[in-house]
Amino acid sequence: MEVTLLQNSSLEITAHAIRTCWQSFDKSDHGGERDLELIDRVGNKFKHASTLEHLSYTFYIQGISRALLQELARHRIASLSVKSSRYTLKELKEEKAFDKEDFARAEKYLVLTANDLVNSMSIQALENLRVVLQKGVSNDMAKYCLPESYKTELTWTINARSLQNFLHLRSDKAALWEIRDLAKNIYHTLPKNHQYLFSIKED
Repeated sequence: MEVTLLQNSSLEITAHAIRTCWQSFDKSDHGGERDLELIDRVGNKFKHASTLEHLSYTFYIQGISRALLQELARHRIASLSVKSSRYTLKELKEEKAFDKEDFARAEKYLVLTANDLVNSMSIQALENLRVVLQKGVSNDMAKYCLPESYKTELTWTINARSLQNFLHLRSDKAALWEIRDLAKNIYHTLPKNHQYLFSIKED
């Protein structure tokens, strides 16, 4: 998988939102240490986390499975724009047949796991989908054959409050392995001066 940070709002905006409550603009150091401490104190320690919603991030996430996409959909305070299966399944149509052990070629389309049997069955499902497409079935109908391991990509925008929740839940060892990898990738993609607002559970 690949995670790219496309944009983020400024910590100074979040500090401004907090200072709005007390009209303490004269104490701002415009995104300096005083403002950073204020954001952490009010947003995290005092739990006025609504102020963190003024801070947002947009990521381009590539090479994740549709199984992971389903997990992402549970984080509702976020916006997702996902690669469309209606328009993009033609990429598979011209491929030659896949053998169940053809891991290297199938990896272009599938997220492979640590289990070879699961991978072989996913490749079999990929071949079934390829055959259906070659028989002229429309993408809208053929996508019902998509395996959960089929790769997709999306642009994902989330505010800091929701991202804290996401990273806390999804870096936990009980989370799906793939979404744990995503959580860690996202955290390490954040600007260094923003990371102090978040935490992840490392292995």
